[in-house]
Amino acid sequence: MLARIRAALRRSPSSAVSSLRTFASPDLEIDFETRKVRAGTKNVRLTPKEFELLRYLVSQPGKPVPHRELLQAVWGPDYGDQTDYLRVFITHLRKKIEPNPAKPQYILTDPWVGYRFAGSTG
Repeated sequence: MLARIRAALRRSPSSAVSSLRTFASPDLEIDFETRKVRAGTKNVRLTPKEFELLRYLVSQPGKPVPHRELLQAVWGPDYGDQTDYLRVFITHLRKKIEPNPAKPQYILTDPWVGYRFAGSTG
């Protein structure tokens, strides 16, 4: 029973994720209320899953977020082991928001752990 409660809490949107309104840096602007993203001077169209993935990462700036946590937060509890799936979405996100996707500034990889958003929301 306790395990089910913990799992439900993991799946529910955290207060940090739901209270996040905007993120702005010189090269990236995100408005979480209107779901608009601008990278440099271009408006960027994200799929709903890409946007939720970005929102989750931005809500925890500087913190390494494990693969399993990201997968379960964005796709649900049945996707905890689908790391290849996550890699594809991270690659697509980087191509859309990073000035140079080959040398990411915002979405960084923590090998064998997960991903980390390097921008500051404060």
